[in-house]
Amino acid sequence: MELEARVRQAVKYFWSTRERQAAEQGGESGKKDAGARAAVTGGRQMDGFVRLVRDILYDNGLRQGEIIHGSRLEIPGWYRAEKKWDLLVISDGKLIADIEFKSQIGPSFGNNFNNRAEEAIGNATDLWAAYREGAFKPSQRPWLGYLILLEECPASTKAVDLWEPYFRVFPEFQDASYVRRYQLLLTKLVRERLYDSACFILSDREGGVEGACREPDPELTFEGFVQSLVGRAVAIKGCTP
Repeated sequence: MELEARVRQAVKYFWSTRERQAAEQGGESGKKDAGARAAVTGGRQMDGFVRLVRDILYDNGLRQGEIIHGSRLEIPGWYRAEKKWDLLVISDGKLIADIEFKSQIGPSFGNNFNNRAEEAIGNATDLWAAYREGAFKPSQRPWLGYLILLEECPASTKAVDLWEPYFRVFPEFQDASYVRRYQLLLTKLVRERLYDSACFILSDREGGVEGACREPDPELTFEGFVQSLVGRAVAIKGCTP
């Protein structure tokens, strides 16, 4: 119950930060950006989740300085010089964990979903290639995680039209909403071992300002996400290269 309350606080922080940024930007410019851009361009809405994961790691024995967030988050890539993650865990020169914290809010879900999917697949592919080539020596295989908060609304929960001019899509995508597409994406990312764990949180605008949220998939819960992270972090930190 304590963990649930802390997740609700992170959700509440997300929505309140978006509202504040949208109001501030609209006031300064004299007009709001198109759609949700006013809030999106402000950034930092997921900081509540970043701090929550940080504090859980502190609670389980990691030290200040081993958990990096906010700045100096770049590590080498293979297909590009470096990639900036949202949170890193580095102890005694060993890369222990990398985590991405993302969100998607309406009204436009189509192109944004494709961008999120390509980004998640590409970032993981790049990281594992860099690891294979020894970029993080003397690290063991680091833990890689992905957390996303998606707005639950009619546009994200209705079935999405499919375009199949030449070949049929896989059957699981038939009549699938964007909620279902994200669920499929995250499940496949974990089962293909591109990520060690993923977390999928849904929240609507009205209830979200009070911290209301839900987790539609028992394989993609925040509790499972942090249990996996903490177990791996403590195990790697206690091992010599």
